[in-house]
Amino acid sequence: MRRLQSRYFSAAPSDKLFSKILVANRGEIACRVFRTCKRLGIKTVAIHSETDKDALHVSLADESVCVGSAPSSESYLQIDRILEAIKITGAEAVHPGYGFLSENNAFAAALEKEGVAFIGPGSYAIEVMGDKIQSKDCANAAKVNTIPGDSRVIKDVEECIKVSRAIGYPVMVKASAGGGGKGMRIAWNDEECKQAYRLSKAEAKSSFGDDRLFVEKFIEDPRHIEIQVLADGSGNVVYLNERECSIQRRNQKVIEEAPSVVLDPETRKAMGEQACQLARAVDYKSAGTVEFLIDKYKQFYFLEMNTRLQVEHPVTEYITGVDLVEQMIRVAAGQKLAMTQNDIGINGWAIESRVYAEDPFTGFLPSIGILEKYKEPMPGNENVRSDSGVREGAEISVHYDPMICKLITYGRNRDESLQLMRDALDSYVIRGVRHNIPFLRELCDHEKFISGDITTKFIEEEYPNGFELVPLSDASKKSLIFAAVLQSNKVDTCVTIHENDEELLFKVKRDGDNITVDGTYFLTNNSFSEETLLCNLTFGENSSIIQVLESDDVRKVLQIRGSVFNVDVRTEAEQKEYDSIPKPPKVDKTKLLKSPMPGTLVSLKVKVGQKVHKGEEVAVMEAMKMQNVLKAPKEGVVKSVNVEESTMLSADQLIYELE
Repeated sequence: MRRLQSRYFSAAPSDKLFSKILVANRGEIACRVFRTCKRLGIKTVAIHSETDKDALHVSLADESVCVGSAPSSESYLQIDRILEAIKITGAEAVHPGYGFLSENNAFAAALEKEGVAFIGPGSYAIEVMGDKIQSKDCANAAKVNTIPGDSRVIKDVEECIKVSRAIGYPVMVKASAGGGGKGMRIAWNDEECKQAYRLSKAEAKSSFGDDRLFVEKFIEDPRHIEIQVLADGSGNVVYLNERECSIQRRNQKVIEEAPSVVLDPETRKAMGEQACQLARAVDYKSAGTVEFLIDKYKQFYFLEMNTRLQVEHPVTEYITGVDLVEQMIRVAAGQKLAMTQNDIGINGWAIESRVYAEDPFTGFLPSIGILEKYKEPMPGNENVRSDSGVREGAEISVHYDPMICKLITYGRNRDESLQLMRDALDSYVIRGVRHNIPFLRELCDHEKFISGDITTKFIEEEYPNGFELVPLSDASKKSLIFAAVLQSNKVDTCVTIHENDEELLFKVKRDGDNITVDGTYFLTNNSFSEETLLCNLTFGENSSIIQVLESDDVRKVLQIRGSVFNVDVRTEAEQKEYDSIPKPPKVDKTKLLKSPMPGTLVSLKVKVGQKVHKGEEVAVMEAMKMQNVLKAPKEGVVKSVNVEESTMLSADQLIYELE
């Protein structure tokens, strides 16, 4: 298997590179850039907010400078303070990472004025490609396929509806500035168009300080495929194949892979050449990504160009062997690309899962807190890569993006990479915050995903009512039983699995590591490690990795496929006593709508006496620069409303209660 390294350059002492680089970012991408700098022998500078003073990226740098308080608007987005940090440390170049100032042409221009190298494209390319209206006009001029639409800036909601009707529903209401899926909403009718205009405008203003919107045709059932390009300052441009990014939620990528199962060599070549045409049209240099939508007939349309390093760049690095950060540094230092298009191949398959601190069972709302226990999976395996900016004890803060890690696996083919992803997700130890591993793990076993039959509507269509706890298979039940019994000294037991408010009872007899469940005998081949909190059980053709979260004399808290279950192990006498104890009445928590996190209540659409229907929008919260729609968890009549619009809510604060 391939080790990640550049195939085209070596870090020879004679290479003229920078002596010191400042990374104007935080978290995993800052850590990622520092690793390459260290390999190249380049000194590094980290910037940080006051709350990030003990963050992982700060500890990895040779120097660090505090640039302000916790909110990014008062630290990581402060151009003047970053320029001062450059002067203090003597950094010769700046790598912006992604997000924050990475696509801010004013920042790039300010660095150019100070004679500091910007490890990215010129300010002109950032300006043109950073504005979706200008970039579309530029793409048309460069003879790149574009989506039909109206590139005028929408002045109000009435014009938004008028333009949408003229284009023909469905449409995409989009922010002109920024990226990352923020400020984008699909509308299928006038009513949804009103909501799309309202939410997109507010989100764009919060995220980019620019609330300009435009409307274009929404391509139904498309795949999202992007082309990675590299360009130097001498006019040389190459494309490093494609990444499939169709598994998305709210226009945010969830799982990415390279290559794509759908592209043939001819389509790949056509898309790659158009991506290079666009790069040349704006005199591009550095790494960049041209995003396309592709329909079922393999017709492709330009979506946008990201003038920075993409979150999902590691999958390209795995299949090409090219360190993209190194190439960005070398180009910024004035070196020409030492590769041609003929040098670029595809070797193997790579998949990336974005691990977030968010609760998939409550609409994927962010989760904040301390990582009480944190262990990344399969350390030492060169085919499993964890790009993270956290460590045990770190805080997932309301001030920043809730990403924990980018988990990447590499195999000789897609099946091998996917199986390695399953094992890595199962082995990932995260305690203290809720996370989306249950959802990622379920996606890895979804028949359509396995077959590659996916579009950008995959999550919307396959999980129309949101993600719910997946019922346990027989194999998973047996794995939980075995893991629970192995944690106990009891021989003849009654094992209870708690699933969806139900208690599943099994009679179990144990003879060493061999177990009989309800009269059926199983010979197990298993291993348990207290150090890693992992229990790998194999029986027949089924294998499961179980994490033991807690264990006392009776209750075992176990995790399988990312989901947590309570499993009780009692002797027959203990079970008889337990059954005789009166059980407390169950509390219907679905009657209560609580704030899932700290944030501002932007709108509240309910009042006392009003009937609400399950799944309808009842409120909008702004948190982590996102407009988060809160939906009614249950149908009923509102008994009380406990908050008002425009107020700051704390986590778990009661919003309303049903009768």
